[in-house]
Amino acid sequence: MLRGRRDECVVLDRLLDGARAGRSGALVLEGEPGVGKTALLDYAIASGSDLRVLRAVGVESEMELAFAALHQLCAPVLDCLERLPVPQRDALLTTFGLCAGPVPDRFLVGLAALSLLSEVAAERPLVCVVDDAQWLDRASAQCVAFVARRLLAESVVMLFAAREPSELFAGLPGLVVEGLRAADARSLLASVIPGRLDERVADELLAETRGNPLALLELPRGLSAAQLAGGFGLPGALSLSGRIEESFVQRLQALPAETQRLLLAAAAEPVGDPALLWRAAERLGIPGAALEPAEEAGLLEIDARVRFRHPLVRSAVYRVAAPNDGRQVHRALAEATDAEIDPDRRAWHLAEAASTHDDDVAAELEQASGRAEARGGLAAAAAFLERAAALTHDPALCAQRALAAAQTKYGAGAFDDALALLAQAEAGALGDLGRADVHRLRAQIAFASRHDCDAVPLLLKAARELEAVDHGRARETYLEALQAALFAGRLARDSGVSEVIEAALAGPAPPEPPRPSDLLLQGMAIQFTEGYAAGAPILKDALRAFRCETTLPPQDARWRSMATLAAANLWDDETWRLLSARELELARSTGNLTALPIVLSQFGYINAISGELATAEALLDEIRAATEATHIPSHPYVALWVAALRGRDAELSELVQAAASDAIARGEGFLLGITTQATAALNNGLGRYDVALAAVREAVDVERSDEMGSPRTMPELIEAAVRCGEHRLAERALDRLAESTTASATDWGLGLEARSRALLTDGDAADGLYREAIERLKRTRNRLQLARTHLLYGEWLRRERRRLDAREQLDTAFEMFNAMGIEAFAARAERELLATGAHVRKRSVETGDALTAQETQVTRLARNGLSNVEVGERLFISQHTVAYHMRKVFTKLGITSRNQLARALPDSANVGRMA
Repeated sequence: MLRGRRDECVVLDRLLDGARAGRSGALVLEGEPGVGKTALLDYAIASGSDLRVLRAVGVESEMELAFAALHQLCAPVLDCLERLPVPQRDALLTTFGLCAGPVPDRFLVGLAALSLLSEVAAERPLVCVVDDAQWLDRASAQCVAFVARRLLAESVVMLFAAREPSELFAGLPGLVVEGLRAADARSLLASVIPGRLDERVADELLAETRGNPLALLELPRGLSAAQLAGGFGLPGALSLSGRIEESFVQRLQALPAETQRLLLAAAAEPVGDPALLWRAAERLGIPGAALEPAEEAGLLEIDARVRFRHPLVRSAVYRVAAPNDGRQVHRALAEATDAEIDPDRRAWHLAEAASTHDDDVAAELEQASGRAEARGGLAAAAAFLERAAALTHDPALCAQRALAAAQTKYGAGAFDDALALLAQAEAGALGDLGRADVHRLRAQIAFASRHDCDAVPLLLKAARELEAVDHGRARETYLEALQAALFAGRLARDSGVSEVIEAALAGPAPPEPPRPSDLLLQGMAIQFTEGYAAGAPILKDALRAFRCETTLPPQDARWRSMATLAAANLWDDETWRLLSARELELARSTGNLTALPIVLSQFGYINAISGELATAEALLDEIRAATEATHIPSHPYVALWVAALRGRDAELSELVQAAASDAIARGEGFLLGITTQATAALNNGLGRYDVALAAVREAVDVERSDEMGSPRTMPELIEAAVRCGEHRLAERALDRLAESTTASATDWGLGLEARSRALLTDGDAADGLYREAIERLKRTRNRLQLARTHLLYGEWLRRERRRLDAREQLDTAFEMFNAMGIEAFAARAERELLATGAHVRKRSVETGDALTAQETQVTRLARNGLSNVEVGERLFISQHTVAYHMRKVFTKLGITSRNQLARALPDSANVGRMA
């Protein structure tokens, strides 16, 4: 037991006992330098001698090398990679530079690391120890924190030591390590000072050190007995860490010059490889005997690894070195580093060795940035480019490299750093193309970080500048501006859809033959200026091109999401669903978890509005897991529509309020349109037609480019307006709906038009229109709109006093709504059935004890046939945690196999049956 650390040791012992019992745990030890965090980690390692231990140490000089610390942690267990799913295995191999491949998504790397540690722990409980976590490279810190948050049943304990709280480790259990209590501190001080110590001096030392163990051990060193007796040798006004470091500096300066240079070389090379250090020492003319004084002084030890006694020794050595000495050491380390095995670290040492502009080194750094980017180390790639720019003599090339670094920082999500590099590039010697790229990137950052409507005028400016130098990029930028303007909708300020379209149509003509993205831009622009009939043929050509994967140009694949919007505007549900599914499949197969929350939202949205709520809710579970894991916000479309169709009035109200507040703050009018559509659908289902109409009344007066004014809002408006007796308003909405459905000529669109027209028609004509709507909607996958059409037809038949015919339609609607779990509309259908004299019998399905939120998520995916590995990938947990949840689910539901899940947990707890 460490002196004065009984409580802390008890916490660590409990975590280790939990791992032995099959439970995971994590702990972040926080405290000032020297307070004893490393000693506690060493205690845990010694106490867990029966467990497997993996270690990593953060090093300040290595913070720019992406995934360096993760490789340090995982290197001893890479032989277990073969047990991982192929995408995860390849992600780690590529990240560590062990094989070539596409850039792995950073969150896929995190999921792979979780799976790897889980597999290792399946053989023997595992302790992962990460010291000096404040100096981890950001990619590694994100990854290990990602893993620590997702541990549950893997027999893994993750211990971190850091000087201060970090946002990267937020949410993990923490333990603040403070100074020793007075009695323990006095006892420790007495153990290092021979003879009697003046009580006043002891009190002063105890007060100054505040019980910091390393300070108590180090500060008395170098003070004479007379100084200690009288107190004349007490440190001055340095901070505590500065005083401790100063004590190491004093010991350092007492060493031979050759030993000091050896220590400097060790401080400059964080790999900890003795062979590399001795090769560099040989180039510096340092003999092997130089190590002995450093070991005797208790500053450095070399066995299988090179280790400093404390991180403050490393920082003290590096801080006091003369600049020229530091450059010589880095030069020697560069020469000692194998250019084939570790070219990037060699390039970094060469950069640190440079004192002035060095174009050769800058070129090596630029090459290193390309390799880092290929491994997914975007932050490292940007750091290499940033340093390359600083070493570049030519002002134009310097600005180009700064711009490239900014673009890479943008790709890594480091928007503030990207903006700073943009300012540096803009101040340099950029040409017209470079300046346009600066403006475009600044706009892209504004849109990506906030979906801000301010991005629209910035993108317009960049597009106009690009017209003079690159027609293709100009059209791409106009398409980006259009996308941003559509998101802004009615909340656009300086520039909106009409301004973007006007500029795009006046811009450079597309090539012959036009690319799919060119057709998309042209078709959407003409659709909004000349109407659906004029734009539809061009957009249909564009959608055919996007559907054909074999001929779609790679650079156009990024516009699939815009193509899905065009498909929705054309009532082409088949293409909308196909392209959304492909986007999701691509994100999963390539491990692009950064894009996953967005593409899940898009695919979940079309499933929700089609009435496939079981699928939509499973996707919503994935959206929540992905958002929690990546901290990348998703759109709330799925949650809004699930709440609306489930008939959850209070829940929808809260979601709408939050979404509207967020949308207004960002200037995202598109989301406001979705909230009004969902609100109208819920209230139409509940029979509160006046509330539904109030939500969408203004839709016919809103521009078609705004989501609220889109054709998709019109069926809700027409139904509510007819029920409220406002036929003129309904007719105006029908005209807008018909304009789009006639141009699209799809069964989805024409079916909704026929149903809406039937609401405004009487007699046989109405009957024929309802039947046409049903026949058309049967040919689509939109079960929700088909069921609603049966409901409306049944209601009309009942008012026409055709009771038996009405009962048939209402029974069909009631069964469909119940099967889908669409409760508000099911209740409306039930009321209508009762009015025909029918009897409705309900039965409840027992679902056993209540499942937790994560058990429900796991069960929904397992019910759809996914394996434990696949469920784990979707929810960002290990397959062992999935198995743990499934065991609990089986017990609660009283089942013994996955085949029984569909019966035990149906889509809806309430199932009705007509009598």
